[in-house]
Amino acid sequence: MSQTISCIIMRGGTSRGPYLQISDLPQDRSACADVLLKIMGSGHELQLDGIGGGNSLTSKVAMVGTSTHPDADVDYLFAQVGVLDKIVDFSPNCGNMLAGVAPYAIETGLFPANKGTTTVRIHNLNTGKIIHSTVQTPEGKVEYTGDTVISGTNSPGAPIELTFLNVEGAKTGKLLPTGNAVDSIYSTEVTCIDAATPVVLIKASDLGKTGNETPSELDNDTEFMSRLESIRLKAGELMGLGDVSNSVIPKPILLSPANYGGTVNARYFVPHKCHKSLAVTGSIAIVTACCLPGTVAAKLIGNKDSESYFTLEHPSGKIELNAQRKEDNLSALNSVSVIRTARKILSGTVYLN
Repeated sequence: MSQTISCIIMRGGTSRGPYLQISDLPQDRSACADVLLKIMGSGHELQLDGIGGGNSLTSKVAMVGTSTHPDADVDYLFAQVGVLDKIVDFSPNCGNMLAGVAPYAIETGLFPANKGTTTVRIHNLNTGKIIHSTVQTPEGKVEYTGDTVISGTNSPGAPIELTFLNVEGAKTGKLLPTGNAVDSIYSTEVTCIDAATPVVLIKASDLGKTGNETPSELDNDTEFMSRLESIRLKAGELMGLGDVSNSVIPKPILLSPANYGGTVNARYFVPHKCHKSLAVTGSIAIVTACCLPGTVAAKLIGNKDSESYFTLEHPSGKIELNAQRKEDNLSALNSVSVIRTARKILSGTVYLN
């Protein structure tokens, strides 16, 4: 394998990282992980010897290649790369990094652009799910500038619509892996749901929180974080994921009443730190739970069995999602759509030595 790899560094949604060609990396996941650790500079809190940003939101990698699925145009493999710990987790999808996949595919010639808008059908290798990404291509090239603002970023951009199809059972094959809308873990009521990504939904007040705490306030409460992790580990077992101590899924999410006219307020963990905003896949899981009677989310917000638009509040603002319900079962969803933006930051070569 070459000791240099071409990459484009992009902000995708509220995350940032390198976008790489799958064909430039080892097929073996363990060998691939070793390369990604070198690229990101893991093992140092600042990732000084790599291009990681010293934070879980900036230590992510998107790998894109020719599709292996008949209903998709490109494949997308996501990796969450540890900062201090030399661990690479290929189990989750990342909906924010996903925002840059279609632009990257067009930029690198993996998919041709139309004039106007271009829709790229993306096969996520982490979950096996299909996502349609529609980007602005007015002159047959990706347009990054625009007036769309998403919470958690400091610059507007061109809208990118992501539509997640058949979100149920992304990792476990079941929407409710435990078979229940509600379970009790260590005397705490939770909902274990797998929609776009496996999560554990908990009412904030049940853990002694208002749900309005800042991420740093939650991170610094060691007793609370220890309790949250114990619930997450047990939930992983109940969901059939086994020992999840070295995995980033399932993600715990605290829910509380909305403060600014939204549907619900959320604090999302990744999983050992509170997210500064809210992950796209986690947002989809929350919306799916809001539509499903009996879940922690549904009971918190009341009856929303006919609503299609949901606004989730988070530490940096809000995220809006559109749920397309099935006509014969309004509690089930055909797809969930969300608007993101992306920004191309750098195109170049990464040296592995």
